[in-house]
Amino acid sequence: MSAALEGVVVLDLSRILAGPWSTQNLADLGADVIKVERPGPGDDTRSWGPPFVTTADGGRGDAAYFFCANRGKRSVTLDFTKAEGQKVILELAARADVLVENYKVGGLKKYGLDYDSLAKVNPGLIYCSITGFGQTGPYAERPGYDALIQAMGGLMSITGEPDAVPGGGPQKVGVAVVDIFTGLYATSAILAALYARTRTGKGQHIDVALLDVQVATLANQAGNYLLGGQVPGRLGSAHPSIVPYQPFACADGYVMLAIGNDTQFAALCAAAGCPQVADDSRFSTNAQRVAHRDLLVGLLQERLNTRTIDEWCALGIEQGFPCGPINTIDRVFDDPQVKARTMRVDVPSGRYGALPLVASPMKMSGTPVTYTSPPPTLGEHTEQVLTELGLNPQVIQALRDGGVV
Repeated sequence: MSAALEGVVVLDLSRILAGPWSTQNLADLGADVIKVERPGPGDDTRSWGPPFVTTADGGRGDAAYFFCANRGKRSVTLDFTKAEGQKVILELAARADVLVENYKVGGLKKYGLDYDSLAKVNPGLIYCSITGFGQTGPYAERPGYDALIQAMGGLMSITGEPDAVPGGGPQKVGVAVVDIFTGLYATSAILAALYARTRTGKGQHIDVALLDVQVATLANQAGNYLLGGQVPGRLGSAHPSIVPYQPFACADGYVMLAIGNDTQFAALCAAAGCPQVADDSRFSTNAQRVAHRDLLVGLLQERLNTRTIDEWCALGIEQGFPCGPINTIDRVFDDPQVKARTMRVDVPSGRYGALPLVASPMKMSGTPVTYTSPPPTLGEHTEQVLTELGLNPQVIQALRDGGVV
């Protein structure tokens, strides 16, 4: 069975997370992704450890960080600051369908590797630029990093406990969500551009900015401001518009309640031994529950303290209200639903043996994701890719001797 993107060639000039996350999605879908890395250190995340992955012979390999966003790719080491390296990139770009890069605005122009230059070589090329602030605007030339964008884009203002609560203050999310969301938006735009090219025959330049993505993913919180005139604040793990929708302490830890409607609320109250609360006019609708949030949360907390995590989760399943444990990551991968969905895959690797990786969440019936290629070692495919370009062994060796590859 062929993969969805079989035959699509992606030239990946990106590093760190946002760009590689996008190109890994494309690789999962069957594209041939050629990852260009600097000779010597390669992608910065190869050294972003500990932890480092242990090789099959017991040595120290690359940092675990690198492995989260680079499976299914071929790695080529190439110094395109040198004329010989630029020539190779031009030849690769001439054959590519997609190019992804995350250099600073204008950073590739001096090497003749910007969109306008490469579009002359390959008019069908889809060229995706990922930056902190975009190709235009007063901040365009500033560097952008996930945590900085979480702060500037409003996410940290709504993440964390309120100032008046012990430990209160703005917090970043525990995963680089702006980078990840940016990679996903970039993937969507690339796929749309590939489809548009089937009608027009032309490529295009895609401009994806971390700050734009962060603003877009404020979602309902942005809507609360734009449409309701309310500036959201921090509520810890509570929801601004739904109550009860937050963690509660119980006899042996914490559970998360996510009560989305009045029927679920009535079921919770019945399970908690206080069915009359569901009929109380202060709590009978979600709007009233939001208005009387503190009173209701205190009342429920007294009830939640009387049972264990497992007891509350069982009651939730039995009586029909959403309740779940707050799992640590080891418990996540031991969860029977996560196992049933095959969200861990073991990918064979010559250097590392079987590599346990997080699977793609894209479950496709006709063109399923396959995992035949692990994250590459640095420069693993340099000779293979250069040979495909028609370079003979003597030319490749000369490039090595000159420090180009």
